[in-house]
Amino acid sequence: MSDDVELALRSTRVVTPEGVRAATVTVAGGTIEAVLPYEAEVAAVDLGDDALLPGLVDTHVHVNDPGRAEWEGFWTATRAAAAGGITTLVDMPLNSLPPTTTVDHLRIKKEAAQGRTHVDVGFWGGALPSNVKDLRPLHEAGVFGFKAFLSPSGVDEFPHLDNAQLAASLGEITEFDGLLIVHAEDPSHLTDAPAGPAYAGFLASRPHAAETDAIAQLLREASRLNARVHVLHLSSSAALPLIAAARAEGVRVTVETCPHYLTLSAEEVPDGASEFKCCPPIREAANRDLLWQALADGTIDCVVTDHSPSTADLKTPDFATAWGGISGLQLSLPAIWTEARVRGHQLTDVTQWMSAKTAALAGLDRKGAIAPGRDADFAVLAPEDTFTVDPARLHHRNPVTAYAGKTLHGVVKSTWLRGQRVYSEGEFTEPKGRLLTRTG
Repeated sequence: MSDDVELALRSTRVVTPEGVRAATVTVAGGTIEAVLPYEAEVAAVDLGDDALLPGLVDTHVHVNDPGRAEWEGFWTATRAAAAGGITTLVDMPLNSLPPTTTVDHLRIKKEAAQGRTHVDVGFWGGALPSNVKDLRPLHEAGVFGFKAFLSPSGVDEFPHLDNAQLAASLGEITEFDGLLIVHAEDPSHLTDAPAGPAYAGFLASRPHAAETDAIAQLLREASRLNARVHVLHLSSSAALPLIAAARAEGVRVTVETCPHYLTLSAEEVPDGASEFKCCPPIREAANRDLLWQALADGTIDCVVTDHSPSTADLKTPDFATAWGGISGLQLSLPAIWTEARVRGHQLTDVTQWMSAKTAALAGLDRKGAIAPGRDADFAVLAPEDTFTVDPARLHHRNPVTAYAGKTLHGVVKSTWLRGQRVYSEGEFTEPKGRLLTRTG
């Protein structure tokens, strides 16, 4: 061990890539220096039996700042992230004004974020019908990849791609081996949800076929071009065989799902409870079970929030008109752990899905693991402790949540960024987050 050690954390449960073990983790210069035996003779912060996890990496977050900062801003989003054990997030290119679809717009986004992030933040670019010429410059400016919609996005300034436009954008991105991440719903299968408070009508308006047909088209284009593609927020288990078959044939595809698809079900949505509304929708419990199986067998790679907030007034009791989006940054880790533990999964699984695999997706090779040479980003979790979700105690800007009143396992005690504690027992330091740029 070097003389430069500035911090050591000791726990009986350190979640490493090799498994959970008692260990002492030393930090120098904001980087993990060593994972030592528990009994190592070094002055350490003793965490007792609280678990030491790698900080989570959430690659699907809508911050909406600038332009719609009343929905969510960098200050509030990153505080909620830190309170949830998330140390890195990658911001989606839409719902802010302007969207991140040109280098100039990326600069505006970074100016809004500078000095206001409690965790590290990176940025996705956007692929629109009109901006193929902007994709390479955005890539060279350091975005982590490009988001596209195959159906209307919900905001006019971010139109979706038809099949020809998908081929054009993906062809351009493949020229520099970039990554296209895709909201995959086929608009030909989508219908207007009937007005009213019943969830069943909204669910029927976005059937499984919308996802399966869009994903099939995406996989065909990825195969033709040998492109890298990522399926966002998979909700339909019907698409799993398509994905598995394409991957077996060598298609370079990865897949994410979200806590709300894994922990909530259509059967439990009360009338008028549009805090449960999102696109694609939360489906039935039997579908949820198949998503868990796909996580276990690796067909689904990772779990991200798709934190997509709005002001409370947009969450009307009418499922036809309410804004579609679920706020989940602060609660994603306990929500997933609560369900995972009863399904026989371990903390090592959760950190693979929510840290290692998401870091790999974005190419963040200094994130995602408690291992020498990685950033000293940690979440300290009391896995057996429980709490009941009170919207008033959430740190994102608008206290709206589909988890209200639920009792969850796993209390985040503290969060550390490059060896500095940024959150502890409900208290935050001044912002210490950095703005990240894709490397390589």
